[in-house]
Amino acid sequence: MHVAQVTEFGGPDVLVTAEVPDPQAGPGQVVVEVAAIDTIFVETQVRAGWGTGFFPVRPPYVPGGGIAGTVGATGAGVDEWLGRRVAASIGFTGGYAERAVATAESLAPVPDEVSFTDAAALIHDGVTAHALLDRTAIKPGERVLITGASGGMGTLLVQLATAAGAYVVGTARGVLKTALVRELGADVVVDAAVPGWVERAREALGGAGADVVLDGVGGDLGLAAFALAADGGRFSGHGAPTGGFAAVDPGEARRRGVRLLGIADVQLSAAAHSNLAARALAAAASGILCPVIGATFPLVRASEAHAAIESRELLGKVVLTV
Repeated sequence: MHVAQVTEFGGPDVLVTAEVPDPQAGPGQVVVEVAAIDTIFVETQVRAGWGTGFFPVRPPYVPGGGIAGTVGATGAGVDEWLGRRVAASIGFTGGYAERAVATAESLAPVPDEVSFTDAAALIHDGVTAHALLDRTAIKPGERVLITGASGGMGTLLVQLATAAGAYVVGTARGVLKTALVRELGADVVVDAAVPGWVERAREALGGAGADVVLDGVGGDLGLAAFALAADGGRFSGHGAPTGGFAAVDPGEARRRGVRLLGIADVQLSAAAHSNLAARALAAAASGILCPVIGATFPLVRASEAHAAIESRELLGKVVLTV
């Protein structure tokens, strides 16, 4: 079968098509005939050589941890999955492939109303977005600041926080991205590329700050967003596309009574992940949640997909198709 394989750490061009043996399902496992594959920004960072302490992968390897497709074969004990439409998180490697192995525990049924591309787009970001809403316990009427609101997960957070009855302020960069966030339901959108965005966001939040900050950007922007959290609020620093998480001072957070959450707070067991995936897919089937997919690329053009992600010019997510 064909896969997209990272041959060495480097730019998008190190991601090339290769031929490898078909995978086999062991007990409690299935082989998924992959139709669509999730891509996330951190995959491009790891491909470039960043984060090897967090993600212990070494070339050559096949990236990709989120897939959607049809179960084509089963191992012992899980025959009931044969032929079903599913999405699954399979770890951090093995997904950029025509076929992939997943444990039955990790599978979430894909409703007929949801396309495989939408299912793939939700298998990570939809799960994390639901987990963040659960962890931060957003209540109706609370003020919520979402950074990176035009990204794959940011667009979902805007929709979910709005559906929860929150007053949502989103940040994005540029006319197209701010327009998208506004269209998705944010009450106010601030262009973070324009100087003075912090003051405009504070004004939009009513001066007192945000009850909840959902920071998917990190770096200096994430640190500036922490300053916009209200005393006694909640701050989730779960994103690092800038190269690092927001360097929030825990002592200052304690003094202000701000509860800090990070990426570790949304690390989930396979069972918990599949349960949240089922919630995200059900929300998509009912029309509550609509993933924004900026572009799709066939598997053999995975390097172009990574280049598009790194350009930061697309709206929403990039999905690979088989």
